[in-house]
Amino acid sequence: MITADYKPLSLTQSITQWASWPMESTYHQPVLADEVIEGLNVLPGGNYIDCTTGQGGHTEAILLKCEPSGKVLALDLDPSAINSTHSRLTSYMDNLTLFQINYTELDSVHKKSVLPHIDGILFDLGLSSFQLDSSDRGFSFQRDEPLDMRFDPTGNVTAYDIINTYPEDNLELILLSYGEETRAKTIARRIVQSRPITTARMLASLVERAYRSSRGRIHPATKTFQAIRMAVNNELENISIGLTKAISVLRPGGRLVVISYHSLEDRIVKQFFKTESRDCICQIETLICSCNHLAKLKLVNKRIITPSHTEKSINPRSRSARMRVAEVI
Repeated sequence: MITADYKPLSLTQSITQWASWPMESTYHQPVLADEVIEGLNVLPGGNYIDCTTGQGGHTEAILLKCEPSGKVLALDLDPSAINSTHSRLTSYMDNLTLFQINYTELDSVHKKSVLPHIDGILFDLGLSSFQLDSSDRGFSFQRDEPLDMRFDPTGNVTAYDIINTYPEDNLELILLSYGEETRAKTIARRIVQSRPITTARMLASLVERAYRSSRGRIHPATKTFQAIRMAVNNELENISIGLTKAISVLRPGGRLVVISYHSLEDRIVKQFFKTESRDCICQIETLICSCNHLAKLKLVNKRIITPSHTEKSINPRSRSARMRVAEVI
């Protein structure tokens, strides 16, 4: 059990012991920890950006590998995540700078840091285990929490606003586009008919009734909660912006590593990597190239990297993780 007086482990201890930490540990296990370090090609003295620090698991792994003189900029939109990482990594503050900011602003973060170059950037997308388990913001459909779902508590739009004020056809589009929910029309209609809906548990119960007795392996409300959360935080739109900024910040030879957890995220990442690793992106029927596009990336792994069977058994939440790696050219 890791307690409040947690002391950083050595590199060998850290990487080998993450896999054996119990699920009830104070800190959640970082997904694909060894693969991230290899994908980023972390070296002593290098400079790196963790765009979604969460509880600081990947951040710590990078710090341990790039010590003693390497630097890490750790970003997160959620102030609770920044506070958690700060508490965990207090002894690294000479090498670590924390920013509560959207990763779409990572270029401005780099300028503020005055680091001469960035050798690697990590995106660990989606909802963190920390947010799901302890945010009290309605991310979990298993608890009676307020319908908030903002990563940044100061954001303008909440899940409550979307659920209780958006027109039915807008709700249906959100459920289809961000959740790939096959019963989007039925659920949207029931939401409008049941207003006001004030808690996560109320919303989950409504979706359950829409499914009646037809239930699969996942909870019927999973896709609805995913869709509303993504709409609140503009998650899909931010991915392309963040990746574009990452290319502009990385030095030639720098590595870009992205972990996604479902098909919508991975589709965006895959298409971005495909486009930015080609010189010409004209339509296939075009005889003469007119796009003037030049490749900015080369793919490091042709196939997606997924957790081992051992990691999945120890940390079931890692089972849907997909990692892609590219290098700036």
